[in-house]
Amino acid sequence: MKRQATIERSTKETKIKATVDLDGTGAYDVATGIGFLDHMLEQLARHSLIDITLKAKGDLHIDFHHTTEDCGIVLGQAVAKALGDKQGITRYASAYLPMDETLTRVAVDVSGRPHLVWKVEFSRPKLGDMDTELFREWFQAFAQNAGITLHVENLYGENNHHIAETCFKGLARALREAVAIDPRQGGRVPSTKGTL
Repeated sequence: MKRQATIERSTKETKIKATVDLDGTGAYDVATGIGFLDHMLEQLARHSLIDITLKAKGDLHIDFHHTTEDCGIVLGQAVAKALGDKQGITRYASAYLPMDETLTRVAVDVSGRPHLVWKVEFSRPKLGDMDTELFREWFQAFAQNAGITLHVENLYGENNHHIAETCFKGLARALREAVAIDPRQGGRVPSTKGTL
Protein backbone atom coordinates (compact mmCIF):
# COMPACT_ATOMS: atom_id res chain seq x y z
CA MET A 1 0.00 0.00 0.00
CA LYS A 2 1.55 3.25 -1.13
CA ARG A 3 1.13 6.08 1.35
CA GLN A 4 1.53 8.97 -1.05
CA ALA A 5 -0.61 11.99 -1.88
CA THR A 6 -0.59 15.14 -3.95
CA ILE A 7 -2.60 18.26 -3.08
CA GLU A 8 -3.02 21.41 -5.13
CA ARG A 9 -4.41 24.66 -3.76
CA SER A 10 -5.06 27.76 -5.79
CA THR A 11 -6.40 31.03 -4.37
CA LYS A 12 -6.06 34.71 -5.22
CA GLU A 13 -3.16 34.79 -2.72
CA THR A 14 -1.23 31.59 -3.43
CA LYS A 15 -0.82 28.70 -5.86
CA ILE A 16 0.70 25.62 -4.23
CA LYS A 17 1.27 21.99 -5.18
CA ALA A 18 2.69 19.48 -2.73
CA THR A 19 3.40 15.75 -2.90
CA VAL A 20 4.38 13.59 0.07
CA ASP A 21 5.50 9.98 0.43
CA LEU A 22 5.29 8.88 4.06
CA ASP A 23 7.55 5.89 3.36
CA GLY A 24 10.26 7.84 1.58
CA THR A 25 13.91 8.52 2.28
CA GLY A 26 13.71 12.19 3.27
CA ALA A 27 14.17 13.50 -0.28
CA TYR A 28 12.96 17.04 -0.88
CA ASP A 29 12.39 19.56 -3.63
CA VAL A 30 11.02 22.72 -2.02
CA ALA A 31 10.60 26.21 -3.45
CA THR A 32 8.31 28.65 -1.63
CA GLY A 33 10.05 31.91 -2.45
CA ILE A 34 10.89 32.26 1.27
CA GLY A 35 14.45 31.13 1.90
CA PHE A 36 14.12 30.37 5.60
CA LEU A 37 10.86 28.46 5.13
CA ASP A 38 12.48 26.38 2.38
CA HIS A 39 15.29 25.54 4.82
CA MET A 40 12.81 24.46 7.52
CA LEU A 41 10.71 22.31 5.17
CA GLU A 42 13.87 20.64 3.88
CA GLN A 43 14.77 19.82 7.50
CA LEU A 44 11.24 18.46 8.02
CA ALA A 45 11.61 16.11 5.05
CA ARG A 46 15.14 15.01 5.83
CA HIS A 47 14.56 14.14 9.47
CA SER A 48 11.07 12.63 9.11
CA LEU A 49 12.14 10.50 6.11
CA ILE A 50 8.97 11.78 4.42
CA ASP A 51 9.66 12.74 0.80
CA ILE A 52 8.32 16.26 0.20
CA THR A 53 7.96 18.09 -3.08
CA LEU A 54 6.41 21.54 -2.68
CA LYS A 55 6.22 24.43 -5.13
CA ALA A 56 4.54 27.66 -4.08
CA LYS A 57 3.91 30.98 -5.75
CA GLY A 58 2.45 33.56 -3.38
CA ASP A 59 1.84 37.25 -2.88
CA LEU A 60 5.27 37.83 -1.36
CA HIS A 61 5.13 41.48 -2.44
CA ILE A 62 2.56 41.92 0.37
CA ASP A 63 4.22 39.77 3.04
CA PHE A 64 5.05 36.14 3.79
CA HIS A 65 1.91 35.36 5.80
CA HIS A 66 -0.34 33.83 3.13
CA THR A 67 2.42 31.73 1.58
CA THR A 68 3.64 30.40 4.94
CA GLU A 69 0.17 29.53 6.21
CA ASP A 70 -0.99 28.01 2.91
CA CYS A 71 2.14 25.83 2.70
CA GLY A 72 1.17 24.46 6.13
CA ILE A 73 -2.39 23.86 4.92
CA VAL A 74 -1.33 22.02 1.77
CA LEU A 75 1.35 19.90 3.47
CA GLY A 76 -1.07 19.02 6.26
CA GLN A 77 -3.75 17.98 3.76
CA ALA A 78 -1.23 15.89 1.83
CA VAL A 79 -0.13 14.07 5.01
CA ALA A 80 -3.76 13.43 6.01
CA LYS A 81 -4.60 12.07 2.56
CA ALA A 82 -1.48 9.86 2.49
CA LEU A 83 -2.39 8.44 5.93
CA GLY A 84 -5.79 7.29 4.64
CA ASP A 85 -7.66 5.40 7.39
CA LYS A 86 -4.47 5.26 9.51
CA GLN A 87 -4.46 1.46 9.74
CA GLY A 88 -1.42 0.08 11.51
CA ILE A 89 0.25 3.37 12.42
CA THR A 90 2.10 3.91 15.70
CA ARG A 91 -0.06 7.05 16.30
CA TYR A 92 1.72 8.59 19.32
CA ALA A 93 5.29 9.86 19.41
CA SER A 94 7.44 12.54 20.96
CA ALA A 95 10.93 13.90 20.54
CA TYR A 96 13.36 16.02 22.50
CA LEU A 97 15.43 17.90 19.96
CA PRO A 98 18.70 19.54 21.10
CA MET A 99 20.63 22.01 18.99
CA ASP A 100 23.61 23.57 20.71
CA GLU A 101 22.16 25.64 23.62
CA THR A 102 18.54 25.00 22.64
CA LEU A 103 16.17 22.16 23.59
CA THR A 104 12.63 21.72 22.26
CA ARG A 105 10.05 19.03 23.01
CA VAL A 106 7.48 17.99 20.39
CA ALA A 107 4.66 15.49 21.01
CA VAL A 108 2.27 14.20 18.34
CA ASP A 109 -0.99 12.26 18.34
CA VAL A 110 -2.21 11.35 14.85
CA SER A 111 -5.73 11.43 16.24
CA GLY A 112 -7.95 13.04 13.63
CA ARG A 113 -8.55 15.74 16.27
CA PRO A 114 -6.51 18.78 15.29
CA HIS A 115 -5.09 20.84 18.11
CA LEU A 116 -1.93 22.90 18.56
CA VAL A 117 -0.27 23.83 21.83
CA TRP A 118 2.54 26.29 21.02
CA LYS A 119 4.88 27.35 23.82
CA VAL A 120 7.65 28.99 21.82
CA GLU A 121 8.92 32.54 22.10
CA PHE A 122 11.36 34.44 19.96
CA SER A 123 13.45 37.43 21.03
CA ARG A 124 13.68 38.83 17.50
CA PRO A 125 10.84 39.80 15.15
CA LYS A 126 12.53 38.33 12.07
CA LEU A 127 14.83 35.51 10.98
CA GLY A 128 16.30 36.56 7.68
CA ASP A 129 13.32 38.15 5.99
CA MET A 130 10.78 35.92 7.73
CA ASP A 131 8.61 37.15 10.61
CA THR A 132 9.10 34.84 13.59
CA GLU A 133 5.37 35.06 14.42
CA LEU A 134 4.72 33.12 11.19
CA PHE A 135 6.20 29.91 12.60
CA ARG A 136 3.14 29.47 14.82
CA GLU A 137 0.91 30.13 11.81
CA TRP A 138 2.63 27.34 9.86
CA PHE A 139 2.37 24.84 12.74
CA GLN A 140 -1.29 25.75 13.33
CA ALA A 141 -2.17 25.30 9.66
CA PHE A 142 -0.24 22.02 9.45
CA ALA A 143 -1.78 20.50 12.61
CA GLN A 144 -5.29 21.60 11.62
CA ASN A 145 -5.10 20.14 8.13
CA ALA A 146 -3.13 17.00 8.99
CA GLY A 147 -5.67 16.24 11.71
CA ILE A 148 -3.07 15.85 14.43
CA THR A 149 -2.74 16.95 18.02
CA LEU A 150 0.61 18.72 18.21
CA HIS A 151 2.38 20.09 21.28
CA VAL A 152 5.52 22.15 20.70
CA GLU A 153 7.44 23.61 23.62
CA ASN A 154 10.84 25.25 23.54
CA LEU A 155 12.26 24.36 26.94
CA TYR A 156 15.22 26.72 26.66
CA GLY A 157 17.44 28.39 24.13
CA GLU A 158 18.85 31.73 23.09
CA ASN A 159 19.55 31.63 19.36
CA ASN A 160 16.34 32.26 17.40
CA HIS A 161 17.50 30.23 14.41
CA HIS A 162 18.14 27.25 16.69
CA ILE A 163 14.73 27.66 18.36
CA ALA A 164 12.88 27.63 15.03
CA GLU A 165 14.95 24.78 13.65
CA THR A 166 14.44 22.55 16.71
CA CYS A 167 10.67 23.00 16.34
CA PHE A 168 10.73 21.71 12.77
CA LYS A 169 13.26 18.96 13.42
CA GLY A 170 11.38 17.89 16.56
CA LEU A 171 8.18 17.68 14.52
CA ALA A 172 10.05 15.67 11.91
CA ARG A 173 11.34 13.11 14.42
CA ALA A 174 8.00 12.75 16.20
CA LEU A 175 6.08 12.52 12.92
CA ARG A 176 8.50 9.92 11.58
CA GLU A 177 7.69 7.63 14.50
CA ALA A 178 3.96 8.42 14.75
CA VAL A 179 3.14 7.67 11.10
CA ALA A 180 5.37 4.58 10.97
CA ILE A 181 3.65 1.23 10.57
CA ASP A 182 3.74 -0.74 13.83
CA PRO A 183 4.04 -4.43 12.91
CA ARG A 184 2.31 -5.41 16.17
CA GLN A 185 -0.84 -3.50 15.19
CA GLY A 186 -1.46 -6.03 12.42
CA GLY A 187 -3.25 -3.49 10.25
CA ARG A 188 -5.66 -2.37 12.99
CA VAL A 189 -6.49 1.27 13.61
CA PRO A 190 -4.79 2.24 16.92
CA SER A 191 -7.97 3.23 18.78
CA THR A 192 -10.58 1.37 20.83
CA LYS A 193 -13.17 3.25 18.75
CA GLY A 194 -11.96 1.44 15.65
CA THR A 195 -11.49 4.67 13.73
CA LEU A 196 -9.37 7.81 13.89
